[in-house]
Amino acid sequence: MQNLTLSWQSAGVVGATAFAASVLVRRSGRPAAALVLRETATVLGLFAVWQFAGQLSVMGTDGAMARGQWLWDMERRLGLPNEYSMQQWVLPHPLLVQGANYYYAVMHFGAMTTLLAWVFLRHRHAYPWVRTTLVLVTAASLIVQLIPVAPPRLLAGTGLVDTGVQYGQSVYGETIGGLQADSYSAMPSVHVAWCVLVAVAVIRTSPSRWRWLVLVHPVLTVAVVLLTANHFWLDGVAAVALLLLSYLAQWVFARVLVRRRLRRAAEPAAVTDETEPISVQV
Repeated sequence: MQNLTLSWQSAGVVGATAFAASVLVRRSGRPAAALVLRETATVLGLFAVWQFAGQLSVMGTDGAMARGQWLWDMERRLGLPNEYSMQQWVLPHPLLVQGANYYYAVMHFGAMTTLLAWVFLRHRHAYPWVRTTLVLVTAASLIVQLIPVAPPRLLAGTGLVDTGVQYGQSVYGETIGGLQADSYSAMPSVHVAWCVLVAVAVIRTSPSRWRWLVLVHPVLTVAVVLLTANHFWLDGVAAVALLLLSYLAQWVFARVLVRRRLRRAAEPAAVTDETEPISVQV
């Protein structure tokens, strides 16, 4: 099993096909179906850009290992739980490790796709907010990821095991020239950003009392990215910070729009008040 998710090429082709189909379907007089296809194309396009950007950097990969080591040392100074000790709990249990590898590979995109479909079909009013948040936090993550950072599984001297490689479940490409370009985008963890977004969206949107069960997903995701040695604790912290900034940006933008609308609504009234004293009564 070489890869459990779409490559950027596959996502791009499927996304372009979906967009073209949306244009044709809309012209045939089925706007609802066209909207579904267009949104599918948008998400797939975003995913393709994210996958492709993992192969780019603005600084080269030479410093990726040093930056990863710096994060590892910083975590020790901060007293965060050691990823090595955590991984030792699960390594003696092959089925648990393989399950973690599958969860890392499948649920990242699977959970987000399910969320978008559910919100779009059942809670259309919340869909623009969810989609905009997804775009903002992913774009912000991509910008940060242009500076390559090695994940803990690639650091020497940590004792961590690359569980994906160990069980033939790695979602990363083959090593070329000793480098794995898409492996050096550990900071921040988009896995963590997306899983927290899923939980927030479900809790905020669903009226069901069972909605709190969605918290299992971010808990499992955080555990999985650490136990598989794909991310540091600080990768997740940075991801949550970017998600909060995405929410803040939307809140500020909404406030600005409301103020503009209130100002425009008040302008005709002000003009009327100014003209009333000079009106002539007969």
